[in-house]
Amino acid sequence: MDRLEVMRLFTRIVERRSFTLAAQDLGLLRSTATQAIKQLEARLGVRLLQRTTRQVRPTLDGEAYYRRCIAILDEVEDAEAAFSGAKPRGQLRVDVQGTLARHFVLPALPKFLAEHPQLQLHIGEGDRLVDLVREGVDCVLRVGDLHDSAMVGRRLAMLEEVTCASPDYLARHGTPGGIEGLDGHRAVGFVSSAVGAVLPLEFVVAGNLRHVHLPATLTVTGADTYIAAARLGLGLVQVPRYHVEEDLAAGRLVTVLPDCPPTPTPISLLYPHNRQLSPRVRVFIDWLVREFGKRLPTAGSRS
Repeated sequence: MDRLEVMRLFTRIVERRSFTLAAQDLGLLRSTATQAIKQLEARLGVRLLQRTTRQVRPTLDGEAYYRRCIAILDEVEDAEAAFSGAKPRGQLRVDVQGTLARHFVLPALPKFLAEHPQLQLHIGEGDRLVDLVREGVDCVLRVGDLHDSAMVGRRLAMLEEVTCASPDYLARHGTPGGIEGLDGHRAVGFVSSAVGAVLPLEFVVAGNLRHVHLPATLTVTGADTYIAAARLGLGLVQVPRYHVEEDLAAGRLVTVLPDCPPTPTPISLLYPHNRQLSPRVRVFIDWLVREFGKRLPTAGSRS
């Protein structure tokens, strides 16, 4: 392995905290990775990694060397992309909430991959907080406000939210004419992974945001289960309109309090602030910006 390849291996081991995972990411044998790092430490004359039975951590010298390696590798990749004219290549690892993947990412993906045949894309699905560096993920697509200062957040679009319920539920509980008419109503409780609690319903009334806590017989953590519960008449829900468009058109769900809508929800892309974007990540981000811009109102700000 040449010096740049060893640098790439070393940075991956630091980020993944594992020789095995780093070797898998780079298509190497674990024994090859172990030998390369031993030779690197011998050449530098310092211990770079602390090895335990559970994980691998950089020493103080290893942290300093890691930062230098990241800067060097970013410069090399950027220079090669600028002058070689080569198309982005390699594996791109992203994490996307499942409903976003199915509605916005997957339909346009065949064309994107056809335009970049040397890319291999891995999509993980979830809405938990992801440690991008530790888990080897290049970027994350998320719904909601951003709170992680360790990440760069690029807002892609705003999702229109609606309050809705099934016709059966409204037949039993009545259709409220305003938020004052919500007494006696129930909600399907959605437990946020970010705060670990049931989110209140929210309504914009005369320009002011109002939060309403309704009793919930059922609480859930998944978006699909949340909407399925609403179809079954278990309570009011608030969801992005795109997610229930077919239900609304078919009459399985009915919009409630349309004059007091919830606030729109941002869709944002996150990536580590201390890493220069590689060509493969940059081309994927630019593609996402275009795709969301075609279909949804945008708010092209950084948060």
